[in-house]
Amino acid sequence: MNWRDNNKTCQILALAEKGGYGVLAAIVYNVEHITAMVQAAEQRRSPLIIQLFPSSLKQTPSLVFAASAAAKSASVPISVHLDHAQDYEQIKHVANNLPFDSIMVDMSHCEKEENLAKTKTLCEYCHARGISVEAETGRIEGGEDGIMDTGDLAGILTNPEDVEEFISSGVDFLAPSVGNVHGDYGPQGPELDMERLRDIFKSMNGRVRLVLHGTNDFPPKLTQECIKAGVTKVNVNKLVLDPWHDNLRANVTRPLTDLMDTGIQALRTEMERWMDIIGSSGRA
Repeated sequence: MNWRDNNKTCQILALAEKGGYGVLAAIVYNVEHITAMVQAAEQRRSPLIIQLFPSSLKQTPSLVFAASAAAKSASVPISVHLDHAQDYEQIKHVANNLPFDSIMVDMSHCEKEENLAKTKTLCEYCHARGISVEAETGRIEGGEDGIMDTGDLAGILTNPEDVEEFISSGVDFLAPSVGNVHGDYGPQGPELDMERLRDIFKSMNGRVRLVLHGTNDFPPKLTQECIKAGVTKVNVNKLVLDPWHDNLRANVTRPLTDLMDTGIQALRTEMERWMDIIGSSGRA
């Protein structure tokens, strides 16, 4: 049996592509976030991908074990993913020692040839340990909590040649640059090259899954258009966590246990709303 047949992230996204829906891949910063997201997934009968930034491995080193335990005990398919891993040696350490189902090997800050070479080597390393790999083609501008700020580097849109080269490197999931940015978009909002996104998906020809990064401020209609274009893994951070932060600001003087309860409920409600929007509700 191919190791991918037992890899949770591969399983979740293969079914999503076949079913024509998206799956939330949501960043967590604490146990309350994990609790709310798993509750939402079970309530909506939706698959889910829990994501951690590499910064969490130092700030809250037990968080990945909490996420893994929650995923394993859930009644719906949930995988655990390390997002934007940019340190070569750290990726090898994670692959050997931590319970991740998949890792984004993000060498997009390197020149193209170095990016491809490191990605290929790390793909082989992770695959040998049953871990699937995501990579970023082109370069998505901007930065957000926990990842390197590429604001001083020019954005590079993904082209068909990029897709072929990264597929040849062995990746399982590709996150293209089609006008999306990490962080906030500003007054004009997101403006994506949808024709480019559709062409990228066609060129993949079912060999890898398509990932959407940079979803801050995305309206539901645009997100649904991206899924129709072939996206299955929908990375979200601020998009779903805004209600959590709003609750903190509004109730900061209340007892901590009350703040945790109201925050979990606010985040759970928002996660359920987005699971309905991207079509994953009722799919697990």
